[in-house]
Amino acid sequence: MTQPHRRSLDVHATPVVRRRWPIETLWAQLEPLCPGLAIEVLAETDSSNTRLLERARAGDSSPCLLVAERQSGGRGRLGRPWFSDGEASLTFSLGLELAPVDWSGLSLATGVALAEALHPSVRLKWPNDLWLPDVYGAGRKLGGVLIETLPLPRAHADERRRYAVVGVGLNLAMPTPRDGLTQPTAGWRELEPQSHAPDLLARLAPALVYALGRFEREGFGAFAQRFAVRDALRGRLLHTSDAAAPSGVADGVDAHGALRLQTDAGLRLISSAEVSVRPC
Repeated sequence: MTQPHRRSLDVHATPVVRRRWPIETLWAQLEPLCPGLAIEVLAETDSSNTRLLERARAGDSSPCLLVAERQSGGRGRLGRPWFSDGEASLTFSLGLELAPVDWSGLSLATGVALAEALHPSVRLKWPNDLWLPDVYGAGRKLGGVLIETLPLPRAHADERRRYAVVGVGLNLAMPTPRDGLTQPTAGWRELEPQSHAPDLLARLAPALVYALGRFEREGFGAFAQRFAVRDALRGRLLHTSDAAAPSGVADGVDAHGALRLQTDAGLRLISSAEVSVRPC
């Protein structure tokens, strides 16, 4: 079998022993779907998303699955810190070129793929959080998705094509209390006590690659009904950071993945990346 391509690691990161991770197996499974794919595992880095974005800015937009055992500067949505505690979490980023007709709903489609690969109990909190419901019907954050894109050089033949980095963070153990945690959290080992990060990577990475390929071909429409099945907010009263719609009842999402919010002034669509929502 042809061995997977390895890039030299940058000065920000230290290599980890790869035998702990199913690198060769994953590469053999995924490279035919994503030609040229490299898979790397780092013992520590600031942010796997940042590393891939910096490579793309330097001209390297080849596909790469980058796993970080520890992240010192992980980021979540709206710039919030994402804490990575080694054996207590799984953090990885997939960078590749994509050219969907419509980019809308990509974070929701990604969440659907991850949730379905994990467990029937996992729910999705718009736009990018994985939740575990509790006995009271509320939810606790199990993980999240951060998607960032860069334009490719103007000479590129397809103007729709961009370099996309899909970052995934999943709590394995319950995170330790610390400043910056703004919502209740959950750990995957509540459902699978013996699970380890390499086990989950072997489940999640293929699901993510398949989903991104289908999203590129079919858009969010291929995931809309599946998102509705796992929608954690539908029917719940929400607060938002949108001054035009500060509160309302969630009513699913539209065809482009925007949150439908029933307010006193009527239906509002929430789609801005700068808007946050939380249950009342």
